[in-house]
Amino acid sequence: MPSPLILVPGLMCDADSWQPTLDQLPASMHCHVVDHGQADSLVTMAQQLLAQAPERFALAGHSMGGRVALEVMRIAPERVTHLALLDTGYLPKPDGLAGDAERDKRWALLAIAREQGVRAMATHWVQGMVAPHRLNDHALIDAVLNMFERKSAALFERQINALLTRPDGSDVLAHIRIPTLVLCGEADSWSPPAQHQAMANLIPAQPPATVIADAGHMVMMEAPERVAQAMLRWLAA
Repeated sequence: MPSPLILVPGLMCDADSWQPTLDQLPASMHCHVVDHGQADSLVTMAQQLLAQAPERFALAGHSMGGRVALEVMRIAPERVTHLALLDTGYLPKPDGLAGDAERDKRWALLAIAREQGVRAMATHWVQGMVAPHRLNDHALIDAVLNMFERKSAALFERQINALLTRPDGSDVLAHIRIPTLVLCGEADSWSPPAQHQAMANLIPAQPPATVIADAGHMVMMEAPERVAQAMLRWLAA
């Protein structure tokens, strides 16, 4: 029997971010989407996941969830049979002006969430998180905004803190020895294809990153059929 598949959502996301892709996977697959609760560090999120997970499982993380997946691999690599990293990253917050710019950009979004509401913040955030031609797809955009609106500004702050204090995952990637899928949307401006190829290059004997055309950062919602196909090939490895 195939290993259970644990899916890890990204910043301010939940099961709805994975649902379009889940709908394309066989109904017989045992899939579970984790909830990060009130955790404010990636390590805590990984520890929570491991405390609730079966002994052995396949693991797929999106965006912040990909970084959580790397922390799971740091803590308990022997429990993971397959690893998928979608629209994510592996480096810590940079030092100097680049790190300051990232922090300021994230805090500016938090200020909008506090002053105008989470949906207003998400309306700004989503502009760079889907492929440009999908910004007029009202069903897709409403699904993203509704998902964010279910969360609070306080939770947003906790997850921002988790990302700003993120560990370097380079060493984890270099020690991966299980079937791994590195995938992103071609139009992902936050976590671009070059970043995913850099991750793939660190994993021993890893094939090139899979790039999904006409999709952005929310690739599982934008191109669920193609993501599901890639995942089924990965799980069969």
